[in-house]
Amino acid sequence: MKKIFIDGSYGTTGLRIHERLRERKDIECIQIPYEQRHDAVLRKEAMNQADIVFLCLPDAAAKEAVGMIENDHAVVIDTSTAHRTLWTYGLPELEGQREKIRKAKRIANPGCHASGFIALVQPLVKNGLVAKDARLTCFSLTGYSGGGKKMIGEYETSDRSILFDAPRQYGLNQEHKHLKEMVFISGLEKEPAFCPVVADYYSGMETVVTLFRENLNGTVDDIRSLYQQIYKDGMIRYRDCEEAMLAGNAWADRDDMEIIVRGNEDRILLISGFDNLGKGASGAAIQNMNIVLGCDEATGLAGGNYGMD
Repeated sequence: MKKIFIDGSYGTTGLRIHERLRERKDIECIQIPYEQRHDAVLRKEAMNQADIVFLCLPDAAAKEAVGMIENDHAVVIDTSTAHRTLWTYGLPELEGQREKIRKAKRIANPGCHASGFIALVQPLVKNGLVAKDARLTCFSLTGYSGGGKKMIGEYETSDRSILFDAPRQYGLNQEHKHLKEMVFISGLEKEPAFCPVVADYYSGMETVVTLFRENLNGTVDDIRSLYQQIYKDGMIRYRDCEEAMLAGNAWADRDDMEIIVRGNEDRILLISGFDNLGKGASGAAIQNMNIVLGCDEATGLAGGNYGMD
């Protein structure tokens, strides 16, 4: 039986991972009491006993934690931003990535907004439908749980500001922390104009990349065909959609991602829908763990394609 330790198990992502793992019979979770969760000696001991370590920590703390691991068999899955362009990137649906994850000792779990953007853009760049030097625009709507315990508290307090009732755009300086991995993993040469928005609902995410006809080396049908070809296994799939409206919380409590193409031949909307806490965080982390363990990727997860090898 494999031993698992979650460093940061009392944060939003850590709690969600623990909830999904506690019913598993094939693993044993090493736990530290809440009041001792910051004890460096206990944390180091737990990490060095574990076969798989999840880091659910701020960037600086995640880097520090890696330095505490001395055993050479532990696989580390980091949910922070710290290692996303340095370690094996944990989006297995990308071509060739699943086998890299299977063999990796250090896996960087993707960012939530970044997952939606990369799933849409990387295949198009890799296959020449969109140029590497393309100027892209991305709008991404998320529930407030993506901001962690502090933002959850701000939204759920009874005396909150009326401004929390409306969607709020952030990252206005165009320096959002996900931009680095969005560009690097997608194979782009230029950062997109990125417009993230948080709204008054708990979880679910809708990421939209806009293309004009002149940005595309092909047709809209070429895009659909490519998505259908690439996303036939794992937790991402293409879906034909004729709905007049799409709500961001439609994907709440799911661990998969749906890819949708709308618009027309001149103005094209590439849409990814998923849960910011699912495929955008804890669900992706568990999927990566499942790959490392050699079991079905969807084990313990909600949604996606089942019965994989």
